[in-house]
Parts: sequence; structure tokens; C-alpha cells
Amino acid sequence: MTKPAAFVFDAYGTLFDVHSAAQRHAADIGDNWGRLSDVWRTKQLEYTWVLAAAGQHDTFWAITERALDYAIAATDASVSKSLRSDLLSAYRTLQAYPEVADVLAQLREGGARTLILSNGDVAMLAEAVSAAGLDGLLDGVLSVASVGVFKPDMSVYQSACNATGLEASAISFQSSNRWDIAGAHVFGFRTVWINRTSRPNEYPAQPPDAVLPDLHGLVDA
Repeated sequence: MTKPAAFVFDAYGTLFDVHSAAQRHAADIGDNWGRLSDVWRTKQLEYTWVLAAAGQHDTFWAITERALDYAIAATDASVSKSLRSDLLSAYRTLQAYPEVADVLAQLREGGARTLILSNGDVAMLAEAVSAAGLDGLLDGVLSVASVGVFKPDMSVYQSACNATGLEASAISFQSSNRWDIAGAHVFGFRTVWINRTSRPNEYPAQPPDAVLPDLHGLVDA
């Protein structure tokens, strides 16, 4: 099989550690910071799915705020207004996983294009990429804002083909979200599930082409 002409990455959870925002303020949140972070992420995703299924849309930032407010209430966390503001600010500058910059650089050195395809807003993604020092390592940052619907709507994956001028089969799509890999598989991308936390396979009918514990294996693929 020929090597992919482009590697397209989901952002949150794949390149950026979505739990690093709460972890950054763990001392202020208390012992249940991990639970708060898990609920925050779960509700954030759930809200995108409901909106996509209902044919409606909102900014990812507004969804992130609502999900945090739900997580605070659901976990009975003692989060002041100032700490809430700090958590939201931290989410805009999430920590990248340690191998991300090196892998992106190696993929580009090998002649492939590297892009992000994310539910995130344009401004959110720009801030995250800059904070992580990835500016010069990406050939494009694509947001669902351009199509007005969240993943896994097929029009989102099509936007990567439109941006690159490539057929789906020439693109390798990487995500830590198994549901996202399922959607990308249906669309026709080559898919790589970045299973950082050894989760079980939820969607056997839409299998990934490969499963990796982190991004390192992409370089030798």
C-alpha cells in the first residue's frame, strides 16, 4: 500500500491532552479533579452529537463552557468564579502530548502533509496550536465551523478532501476518539485509532486500519 499523501489529525485528545486543563488546577479543585475533567469532556462530546443529530450548531467554545458548568454541578466541586475562568483559559492552551511535535516534523520531512480537522473553533485551534509550539509543523488547521456541523457528519470529513485536493483513500486520519474513527472509516479515510488509554473497541463494524498507543508508530507506517 502506498504511503498516505496527508495525515489529518483530530485535535482534542489526539494532539492535545484534554485533561491537562483540570490537572493544571488540581490543587485548587481538590481530589475529584479527575472526575470533574472526565465529566467535562464527556458532556462536551455529548452536546456536539446532539446538536449534529438535531441539525443545529453552536460554537465549540460555548459548548465547552456549558459542559464545564455541568461538570462542576454534577461532581459537586468547589469551583469559584475565578477558578472557573482559570479552567476555561487553561482549555485554550492545552498541553500537547510529548511526541506530537517530533512526529509531525518527521511526517513532513517524509513528504507528507499534516493537518488538523477538529470540532474546535478557528480561534480556539489557533491559540492551542500556538501555545503548543506547532505553528510551523502543520500545513492546515481545519475547523467544522466551515461546514456548520460537528463530527461525525460526513461533510466534515469531506472538508479535508476539499482542502487538500486528495481522495479519501490518500488521507490517513488519526483520532483518539473511537466514534470519530468509526465516522472517518465510513467516509473512506485510512484510519488510525490512537488508543492512549487502552479502551475497548466500541465499534467493531467500523474497524480502524491500525491501532496505536501514541503517534510514534505513524512514522514507520
